[in-house]
Amino acid sequence: MISPTALDSRMADSRTAPDSRTALHISGVDLEVVDGSATRRILDDVSLDVNRGEIVAVTGPSGSGKSTLLAVAGCLQTPDTGVVKLHSADGDVDLTARGAAAARVRREHVGLVFQQPNLLPSLTVQEQLIVMTRLGRILPPPTSERRRARERAAELLESVGLAGMGDRRVSTLSGGQQARVNLARALMNEPELLLVDEPTAALDRASAEAVTDLIVDVTRRYGAATLHVTHDPGQAARADRVLEMVDGRLTDAGGAAGGGAATSPEKREHAAAR
Repeated sequence: MISPTALDSRMADSRTAPDSRTALHISGVDLEVVDGSATRRILDDVSLDVNRGEIVAVTGPSGSGKSTLLAVAGCLQTPDTGVVKLHSADGDVDLTARGAAAARVRREHVGLVFQQPNLLPSLTVQEQLIVMTRLGRILPPPTSERRRARERAAELLESVGLAGMGDRRVSTLSGGQQARVNLARALMNEPELLLVDEPTAALDRASAEAVTDLIVDVTRRYGAATLHVTHDPGQAARADRVLEMVDGRLTDAGGAAGGGAATSPEKREHAAAR
């Protein structure tokens, strides 16, 4: 479990409310797949807004469409219908892009934290992060960029409680430490959207709680919009909002939202006041 004093103090200072600007916008998304002779609807009229610095947890049974929702939001899978956009500082980004355009969107705007870290055994901890800045490049980056990448990697490793461990091989790390490297790697390119798919499923309770603390911390500190899929009620309770996915339909966990819509708190309050 992580307990460095400096990290604890930063986490306490950084847990402020998310701002009211929408970052991720999903509207009317449907996705069907062919399963043998039948067609199965995986996402059914899904709508969702996530603000900058906000954590939205998505719960639900296995096979309900949670991971597919992350794949659509992360430009890994294209829906049949609907709008999926990221309101970026550089303008609106279409998250239904395909091919090379999709790869560029993921590289520049999205951080992906998978259940399995899938770290590269031949690289050190620091190199796991730095390699993210080299994706899509043909020529080596200039010296100044390499220096900035090393500094960024060191900052992130410190922020997840791994200061001074950059030269270690991942094979020497515990499962909890590898999960923290997984999270730091996802933040390397300063993503505006952080997609988290049950990274603590294989961890003990103490390590899982520590990683959840870090997800909250980095969301607040770096201002990402975070969509977190989890089966763990304790982790879901740490989110700003909890939604439930059942048979491809997304609702408030309390069952309040209908029609597959799950909007931001500000929009729900505005609608209630009308």
